[in-house]
Amino acid sequence: MAIAGVSPSIQLRAPRGVFANQPFTDFNDPENARSMRRALDYVAAHLGVEYSLIIGGKRLKTPEKIRSINPARPAQLVGIHQKAGTAQVEPAMTAALRAFDSWSKTSVEERASLLLGAAEIIRKRKFEFMAWLTYEVGKNWAEADADVGETIDFLEFYAREALRLAQAAPPIQYPGERDELLYIPLGVGAVIPPWNFAFAIMAGMTSAAIVSGNTVILKPSSESPTIAARFVEVLEEAGMPDGVVNFCPGSGATFGNAIVEHPKTRFISFTGSKAVGLEIHERAAHQQPGQIWIKRTILEMGGKDSILVSADADLDAAVAGVAASAFGFSGQKCSACSRAIIEAPIYEIFVERLRERVATLTVGDPVANRDLGPVINQPALDSILHYIELGKKEGALVAGGNAPATGDGGYFVEPTIFSEIPPNGVLAQEEIFGPVLALIKVENFEEGLRVANNTEYGLTGSVYSTNRDRLNRARTAFHVGNLYINRKCTGAMVGAHPFGGFNMSGTDSKAGGPDYLYLFTQAKSVGEKL
Repeated sequence: MAIAGVSPSIQLRAPRGVFANQPFTDFNDPENARSMRRALDYVAAHLGVEYSLIIGGKRLKTPEKIRSINPARPAQLVGIHQKAGTAQVEPAMTAALRAFDSWSKTSVEERASLLLGAAEIIRKRKFEFMAWLTYEVGKNWAEADADVGETIDFLEFYAREALRLAQAAPPIQYPGERDELLYIPLGVGAVIPPWNFAFAIMAGMTSAAIVSGNTVILKPSSESPTIAARFVEVLEEAGMPDGVVNFCPGSGATFGNAIVEHPKTRFISFTGSKAVGLEIHERAAHQQPGQIWIKRTILEMGGKDSILVSADADLDAAVAGVAASAFGFSGQKCSACSRAIIEAPIYEIFVERLRERVATLTVGDPVANRDLGPVINQPALDSILHYIELGKKEGALVAGGNAPATGDGGYFVEPTIFSEIPPNGVLAQEEIFGPVLALIKVENFEEGLRVANNTEYGLTGSVYSTNRDRLNRARTAFHVGNLYINRKCTGAMVGAHPFGGFNMSGTDSKAGGPDYLYLFTQAKSVGEKL
């Protein structure tokens, strides 16, 4: 029986209980390990499929293609995708505008139900989606599991947040009036996600936009369009109306720029490099003919993240936290620790203990669940090796420094550590986005804080200390959007750690937090005289 006002393709769902993060998978459990291997075999049998653009619900082909490859085995084709260009700009915008007319008027309960339904589908097929991440972007099992878990968390959390926001009220009711505060959608938005969290960030940006009543032109990274295509299929299975999300892989220089500049684009949600984020911000700032609003940019950019290790720290915990933060997913996280700042009294022993720990890490094909898989592509490998050569001039090589050859030609780099890096050196200032860690010696805690704040970024940071005064000092003086105490600086959990950075790390968007949906809405105050 259809529910009045609800699309018959969407089953109306309510959130179950209170929000709780998706639990991590224990791969020491033989059944979980078997499930992952079965999923890897299943996905391997479905590699190389050609995917269409999806504009207004229609599947379309283009002459030019994007070929997604496995970075661990570059000869292995993951998916073939259409390449949206200038010819697809107006059809995509027209479809999104048409869908916005009805989707913006759809009840928040129905929009939230779409997200909850998508979360159910992904939860049931989580190993399959983990396997896609392993093949398309080179994530080992634990990293892929965290990515899929965060995707589910975003869908569940934003569904609840949309329902909460719909109940908003002004702080007071003025005598003799009925006063309302309505958070209404913006319009059509461009969603431009990165490849490194190819599922979670892409799905989180998209779902936040649509649950708020907007429609989307989704331009996934050319390095990871397959997982994005699979997500759009999930939304369709959950009942998403045509045109709410228009799937358009394409060139940033042509299709991407044209969508950013289009006068009907209301907002741009972007995660990626500082250079591209600033270019988007600049392009969006120019009023185009026929444009009647100031475009909103929601930008999450780079990081040069530090872990400050005090002389009184728990050394075992600090070593473990630095290693995990620096080398998880081969350092390809904007939150990754690329600088460890260590007080002089423990510097030498810390360096040695870290060297010993990193020597145990394995590098290789993530299908075999190695500690470090490949970096994303050949240009990334070349850039990282360039920084390693600079590091040999700036400091002392402690570990790694090589690109191990594999028979499959994968883009692998050893976990690499340099000691004695000057605080203002290239390795201490520039985002490398790879498994390269700079160790910086400081004389005391205050100097460590100054060094921690000496970059143009301000995304994540961590402090290891057992001294409460020092920890309190760091809470106020360490200028980052996400500060962690006595734990690693990666692994923000939806709800617990709203994520976004200061300075050139972006607009402090706080994804996974109670403020995020405000960025995709506009507040309308209504006062009615009684």
